[in-house]
Amino acid sequence: MKIAVYGRSFSTDFSDNVRELLQRLTDNNVEVSVFSPFSNFLKTNTGIDQVPGKTFSGFEDFDEKTDFVLSIGGDGTILESISLVRDSGIPIIGINSGKLGFLSSIAKEEINQAIDCILKGDYTLEERSLIKIAYPENIFGSFSYGLNEITIQKKDSKMITIHAYLNGDFLNSYWADGLIISTPTGSTAYSLSAGGPIITPDSGVFIISPIAPHNLTVRPLVIPDNNEITLEVDFRYNEFLLSMDFYTARIENRMKIKLQKAPFSIKLVNLNYQNFYSTLRNKLMWGVDKRN
Repeated sequence: MKIAVYGRSFSTDFSDNVRELLQRLTDNNVEVSVFSPFSNFLKTNTGIDQVPGKTFSGFEDFDEKTDFVLSIGGDGTILESISLVRDSGIPIIGINSGKLGFLSSIAKEEINQAIDCILKGDYTLEERSLIKIAYPENIFGSFSYGLNEITIQKKDSKMITIHAYLNGDFLNSYWADGLIISTPTGSTAYSLSAGGPIITPDSGVFIISPIAPHNLTVRPLVIPDNNEITLEVDFRYNEFLLSMDFYTARIENRMKIKLQKAPFSIKLVNLNYQNFYSTLRNKLMWGVDKRN
């Protein structure tokens, strides 16, 4: 079995967990490769002198014969790791070293159990759809796909007007601080904070959520994800911000942006004692009320 480890920096109290994780993989004859900047962080900051396996720097030298990508960090780390697997179909395992962790749902106390489940095949794969920036092409490099959302936002204190079209038909002009086009995965992220609904991962939809709209009757809208969405910003100044997950670019006024469902999906590993609903209960603390 081949496992690629991708990660970010973390607090020192997580070092023993990572050390034990790497040792457990080695003891089970797993062929390990580690993201080079993460390997350097481990050697410099955690006292792990010998990081097992070889290193890789990015998509260009990433081994596509890898069986799993092990993401160590928070949800943002998983969002970064999808640029490694792309359309290869390699599943991603999320180890949470951060705080909330909707996607990186395996807590540090569950690491040993999680590795045992992976080695035994005691898991399921959950397909997650992505949203693609079809135009302008390559605005975020060679991989213009978002797992959470695409967002248009103002860059200063003044509101912007965003004209939205579905398959060429006019939908609405949003006068707001911005507009979020979210996948079901992103429904628990930025869209949720803007008042959008929580959507199950297999729903096959996009969510259009205005950010602080001037007209309070304009509410989030759920549409089938086979729609092509075209957005055009009407603004008195020259620039606004276009974001895709954690990437951001400055865009000129009146530029049209076309969004589509990606032709491939990302696979996330769920241990057999986990599912989307248990994650909602645990992370949002549903039912944690002394009245229940």
